Amino acid sequence: LGGRRAFCGARGRVRGCARVAPPRASGGDGARVIATLPGDGIGPEIMNVAVKVLETVAEGEGVSLRFEEHAIGGDAIDKTGKPLPEETLEACKASDQVLLAAIGGYKWDNLSSKDRPEGGLLQLRAGLDCFANLRPATLQDELLEGSPLKAEVIKGVDIMIVRELVGGIYFGEPRGFKDADGDRAGYNTMVYKKSEVERIARVAFEIAKARKGNLVSVDKANVLEVSQLWRQTVADAFEADGCEADGLSLSNMYVDNCAMQLCTNPSQFDVILTGNIFGDILSDQASVITGSLGMLPSASVSSPGKPGIYEPVHGSAPDIAGQDKANPLGMVLSAAMMCRYGLNEPEMADIIEDAVKSVLAKGYRTGDLMGASPAGAELTQVSCSQMGELLLETIAEEEIMVSFMPK
Repeated sequence: LGGRRAFCGARGRVRGCARVAPPRASGGDGARVIATLPGDGIGPEIMNVAVKVLETVAEGEGVSLRFEEHAIGGDAIDKTGKPLPEETLEACKASDQVLLAAIGGYKWDNLSSKDRPEGGLLQLRAGLDCFANLRPATLQDELLEGSPLKAEVIKGVDIMIVRELVGGIYFGEPRGFKDADGDRAGYNTMVYKKSEVERIARVAFEIAKARKGNLVSVDKANVLEVSQLWRQTVADAFEADGCEADGLSLSNMYVDNCAMQLCTNPSQFDVILTGNIFGDILSDQASVITGSLGMLPSASVSSPGKPGIYEPVHGSAPDIAGQDKANPLGMVLSAAMMCRYGLNEPEMADIIEDAVKSVLAKGYRTGDLMGASPAGAELTQVSCSQMGELLLETIAEEEIMVSFMPK
């Protein structure tokens, strides 16, 4: 099966790869090191599926990967008293990429905000300087009924939201509370530096080059000075980088209009570039219109050459943890994102994504997806581990077919 890569290239199946984080062989044996963080709740179950899929695909593609598991979140609190042990952070910094499953649970709800499991993820993002959040919103045709929008509106949606993650109003200073004239006030500062906008814009440019090339920058420039700086900086960077010559288009949209358009005409969007608070809201809105959080991956990435964090959008679902009921597909698709954008292995990403599509097309569903298919569809409900086995079987079948095709 060693000829798979050459065959894939000849067939033109590679959809492109944005070099967000060029690969580096951090293992002494030349293997790419993947730091795996199963975390809490259903995390260990879905991580197990994703690692098996990655191992299988990597072997077929002749790619050497080494997985190193570390504690984070509630699991780390129970073991070390901290949501992000120093050992975990250092291991993630030394890795090629980070694969995270899920964090949090009822068990730790009584802790202070800085000591809760979710604090581990925030500390990890800061420690790895992950300034760009990538949130795809796509919908498989087999799951159209799961969307709250009409099928004719949502069909064919394939959006990538690129959100600035470490600036804006969530981190701006000054912030706080004050008493003035006998009244209590709370205040925050929405601020962006030109350099911060430029670096997130260039991530979006690279992503757009690997997709349809249509970029929409979202702001509130009719009201906010910070958005006026954002809009002008994006336009200047677009021109300076010669993006138009690369086949990219850039348009601007106010955030309120974008929110409306996501509900009325979502298929118009390819890549959306926006700031922290707007991206927080729009990415959650986009995830809801696709119908199932269990299917959605995400990534938080840094500068080229540094590891990024790849994780599903959904939570830890402690109510079904350990029952083999979880949907592992969001985790598996996060692994595919890691292959495409983090490891520069687009063929591996294609194989994984094709396997997910194939399994769904055959009617296999975890419990959360049973209501997302058209009435009368022949469906088979499967467990988390069974879904993993189906993916492995599908990948093996495709590899056998490819091995008999001309190289």
